[in-house]
Amino acid sequence: MTPDDRTRRALSLFDELVDLDEATRAPILASLLREDSVLHAEVNALLAADSRDGMLERTMLSLLPASEHDDALPARIGPWRITGVAGRGGMGAVYLGERDDGQFEQRAAIKLIRLGMDTPQLRARFLRERQILAALVHPNIATLLDGGVTDTGAPYFAMERVTGQPLDVFCDGRKATLRERVTFFLQVCAAVQHAHQNLIVHRDLKPANILVGDDARVKLLDFGIAKLLDHDGP
Repeated sequence: MTPDDRTRRALSLFDELVDLDEATRAPILASLLREDSVLHAEVNALLAADSRDGMLERTMLSLLPASEHDDALPARIGPWRITGVAGRGGMGAVYLGERDDGQFEQRAAIKLIRLGMDTPQLRARFLRERQILAALVHPNIATLLDGGVTDTGAPYFAMERVTGQPLDVFCDGRKATLRERVTFFLQVCAAVQHAHQNLIVHRDLKPANILVGDDARVKLLDFGIAKLLDHDGP
C-alpha cells in the first residue's frame, strides 16, 4: 500500500468510526491492528485527536504525512481565478478566488475536495455540505455562490468570502460590552434557527466558525459535518 493509499484508507476509516461508541469501535480497531499496524496507528491518531479538547481547530490531514502535491495552487477552478489559499482541511482546501469569465466581478472562497482523497464517504459528505448551503439563505450565514466539478472530476463549491474575526477574538479585541455580546449571540441564534427551520443541524458551533466583520454582522460558516434531519446518512 502506497503512502497516499494508506492516507485515503485512514481518512475513510476515520469517517466510518468517528461516530461509533468505544464498544462498537474496539473490535474493528483490533482487527485493523492485526492486518496493518501502520494504518491502525494513523486511524488511532485521528480518533484520539478528535476526542481531545482543542483539537477541533486542527485538520485531520495535519496529523498524517503531507503529500508532495499539497502546496500546489491551481490556476483556475471553474470560472474562478485562484489568488491564494485560505486554509486546508481533511477533505481538501479552501482557496481565494475572483470570477474570471467576463460575466461580472465577484470574490469568493472556493472549497475543493482533494483529488485522490474523495472516498465515497468523504465525497458524499462534501456534496451534502453543498446541498445544505444551497438551502440556506440568511444574512447571518455565508451564501453559496456557485458549484460544479473541475476538469479532473473534483467537486467544488464557491461561497461568499467573509472577512472578519472569530466571535471570541472580535469581542475581546473590541472589549465588547455585555449588550454587544448579547446582540452577537442573538444573530447566531437567528442563523441557527433558520438552519433548524430547514431541518439542518450544524453540529460544530464554536467561535472559529462564527466570524464578525467590521460591520458587526455575524456570519456562520462551515457546515461540513452538519446533518440533514430528513437524511439517513451520518
